[in-house]
Amino acid sequence: MNLPVAFEEKMKELLGEEYEEYIACYEEPRYYGLRVNTEKISVEEFENICPFEITPVPWIKNGFYYDGEKVSPAKHPYYFAGLYYLQEPSAMTPASRLPVEPGDKVLDVCAAPGGKATELGAKLHGKGVLIANDISSSRAKGLLKNIEVFGIGNVLVLSEEPGKLESYFPEYFDKILIDAPCSGEGMFRKDKKMVKAWEEHGPEFFSNLQRNIILQAARMLKPGGMLLYSTCTFDSRENERIIEHLIKNYPEFRILDMEPYEGFCPGIPEVTEQKDPELLKTVRIFPHKMKGEGHYLALLQKGDPERSGELNMKKKSGRIPEDLAEFMKKVSWDLDASRLDVHGERIYYMPEGLPDVRGIRFLRTGLLLGELKKNRFEPSQAFAMCLKKEEYEQCIDLSASDERVTRYLKGETLDVEELVDRKAKGWYLFCVDGYPLGWGKLAGGMLKNKYLPGWRLC
Repeated sequence: MNLPVAFEEKMKELLGEEYEEYIACYEEPRYYGLRVNTEKISVEEFENICPFEITPVPWIKNGFYYDGEKVSPAKHPYYFAGLYYLQEPSAMTPASRLPVEPGDKVLDVCAAPGGKATELGAKLHGKGVLIANDISSSRAKGLLKNIEVFGIGNVLVLSEEPGKLESYFPEYFDKILIDAPCSGEGMFRKDKKMVKAWEEHGPEFFSNLQRNIILQAARMLKPGGMLLYSTCTFDSRENERIIEHLIKNYPEFRILDMEPYEGFCPGIPEVTEQKDPELLKTVRIFPHKMKGEGHYLALLQKGDPERSGELNMKKKSGRIPEDLAEFMKKVSWDLDASRLDVHGERIYYMPEGLPDVRGIRFLRTGLLLGELKKNRFEPSQAFAMCLKKEEYEQCIDLSASDERVTRYLKGETLDVEELVDRKAKGWYLFCVDGYPLGWGKLAGGMLKNKYLPGWRLC
């Protein structure tokens, strides 16, 4: 592989006698990984039903390798059911090392395409709120789809500059993840196009962005809150020096130890002005040391939790529309009417404890339950993905080996007469091996397909 001379010289200086070992890793194949959605299925349960060979990623509790040259997990029904996300193994590390707890208010600043946001949302287990932001509205659309496939409903999906969010969320978040836009040096083996991009916009360009983003995020974090900063590059200007920049401006931040792994390398204090030994607690991932691509991570805490950081929240009164209330008789959920938000025909179920967010550019506010049509309620695809089979009265559950599952994912009408009462009708939750895929409208033994057209299997 032809690497830029300037990059090679820099890596020789950084790695010293390890440089040849590093360069040799470019002759090795890339690694493919998937991460189990523990909001829908346990790791043990997934291992029992996984239809292809997987081996554990040793430093990620719910991560696995698979052979991407032999199998296509993105075409299996379990992928459409949101049981796993396809992600490069090293890229699983940042979200795994941010200790999110149910009930936390969490921000993913640069969230598209959603690999880290989906893991943060799964960790919340439906409690608290995930705010997933990406400045690119086109990338944010893919982010929204991945979050909805994963069944995460306590979410806001935004497309804003991080600086604009400051005035809405001052010292609001318990946890913030910044997977910063970077020069991508750690991904050269995985994606050769990154080399050309590096030549156009290198570390100096991205370090300017990163310095702004990390300070903006710092002002949105509660006292006592935690911030995880990560990149997929090796350059100290984008890594240790960004952490030094944060602490210089906000000395209340301190670097925390992360859950260790034998392949992790410590950060390098010598590349910074102050040469702070605390930077040894940050982590560098090198592809010649681990079965994954290059990454950098730093976990920090903002002072002590002396103040609550809560914004003034007003709980509005509300009522459940009649057609929705009728539909919800089949669902074992207790809706809080004060959290319903109706925009035209669409009705959303909002996370708790939100400030006034009018004026922000949204792709999604809360869980889209569905639409209020004339004399009826039509449930959304996102609602289906948030449900568990046992939470809805009317289900059709087929094995992944049943050809009707593939036909359903392609949008076809299905004959399910042998599975239901001939007189049965109405909205049915269509499942594969007990995991929801979407809705169908039943009449006369035929299931009219309501699977979202934009999600269909091609």
